[in-house]
Amino acid sequence: MGKAAAVGTAVVVCAAVGVAVVLARRRRRREAELLGSAVAERKRRAAAVIEEVESSLATPTALLRSIADAMVTEMERGLRGDIHAQLKMLISYVDNLPTGDEHGLFYALDLGGTNFRVLRVQLGGRENRVVKQQYEEVSIPPHLMVGTSMELFDFIAAALAKFVDTEGEDFHLPEGRQRELGFTFSFPVNQTSISSGTLIKWTKGFSINGTVGEDVVSELSRAMERQGLDMKVTALVNDTVGTLAGGRYMDNDVVAAVILGTGTNAAYVEHANAIPKWTGLLPKSGNMVINTEWGSFKSDKLPLSEYDKAMDFESLNPGEQIYEKMISGMYLGEIVRRILLKLAHDASLFGDVVPPKLEQPFVLRTPDMSAMHHDSSHDLKILGAKLKDIVGVADTSLEVRYITRHICDLVAERGARLAAAGIYSILKKIGRDKAPSNGSKMPRTVIALDGGLYEHYKKFSSCVETTLTDLLGEEASSSVVAKLANDGSGIGAALLAASHSQYAEVD
Repeated sequence: MGKAAAVGTAVVVCAAVGVAVVLARRRRRREAELLGSAVAERKRRAAAVIEEVESSLATPTALLRSIADAMVTEMERGLRGDIHAQLKMLISYVDNLPTGDEHGLFYALDLGGTNFRVLRVQLGGRENRVVKQQYEEVSIPPHLMVGTSMELFDFIAAALAKFVDTEGEDFHLPEGRQRELGFTFSFPVNQTSISSGTLIKWTKGFSINGTVGEDVVSELSRAMERQGLDMKVTALVNDTVGTLAGGRYMDNDVVAAVILGTGTNAAYVEHANAIPKWTGLLPKSGNMVINTEWGSFKSDKLPLSEYDKAMDFESLNPGEQIYEKMISGMYLGEIVRRILLKLAHDASLFGDVVPPKLEQPFVLRTPDMSAMHHDSSHDLKILGAKLKDIVGVADTSLEVRYITRHICDLVAERGARLAAAGIYSILKKIGRDKAPSNGSKMPRTVIALDGGLYEHYKKFSSCVETTLTDLLGEEASSSVVAKLANDGSGIGAALLAASHSQYAEVD
């Protein structure tokens, strides 16, 4: 090949290479533009979903006041015995709360959710108060939550018998006496006396055959007999009633108790003459503890989102326990999961493929939600690890983590603010929401709060308190105290077992 030909060929090759380079650059630029456009579209879609979530979960103070008013109306209907009332306002038959004079050895069983507690306490009267107490917590296997009544109560009685076997020398049962138990049963019951009541319905994920309409004390007593355990149930109480009793034992200004845990409920001290459906003699104390069963409250004023409606529709009890499904620990994590799933479908939040694990109902639990919400590290490392474990996405961007934390914040804030509205409604009902009109000082008013959600989810509990302060206003809020009553329902049940002991008059 001659020089001219070689040069010509080289020129052609260089030109071809040049064209290829230009085309490659254009292709990369086009790909970058397409990628940038896709990213921008994903961000736009994510922003649209988030904006819709923010709007549907909003709880302005004016709305909370109207919700509280609606709850007060339902309370009054329930106290009249209106069968259509949203709040059943169940009479607890507790008209005398603990005084501090109680003494002796008493047991308590606290069945309120996915775990139950067995507790024993040695009471030493007014001077020594609680001399010693011990408790154990037992997890209920998931299959027993949807099994038979006998299976559930046999499992509980076996755990109780095992606990009794570990009773040490620090606990003293007088010779010839039967052990006595306060039974905290945190499900709707039609109470017929201080130590009997029939189950109205299961809640909190329980769906057990053969118990509705039955006396739950008889169910437990028969199970204890099958275990060879000699123990008498002397008080049947709801967890909120137990928490109220335990709270009053520690602080005489406690007027109400609220449970914010797996489920939610509230109890308070009502004037007996303000209970039209009470047909018996008025109690000597003039008061009666009312179990509101407020988890069943529903109203068109509640800010129900599409996520709440879908979760309710797919639940074991559709159309029921609407308020509980918006504020309790059983459901908050699931609401967050449903919103993240919407973001995954509509805005490819976790990539082009929706993580299969995110499709699983209740895979994201409220304790996980709390851990993600409380992550204050600069790169949200804890949140990223949780998403990896729960959703199965190994690597998430900082933006995705911030979006996830924001969703946790929105769901927790709505739940906490709605819970505060419920507390405010009780204070309104008993006239403790504002200073007396005669100019006298508002009495100190204590709300005893219990439940893992309130105790461990600090951002949630802090929001409950600040919202309650906002609703009450500066003057009234200065006299209202929200106090953690840890294990209040357990000790409260033991105290009520003591005050209703079969040996009370002997002592």
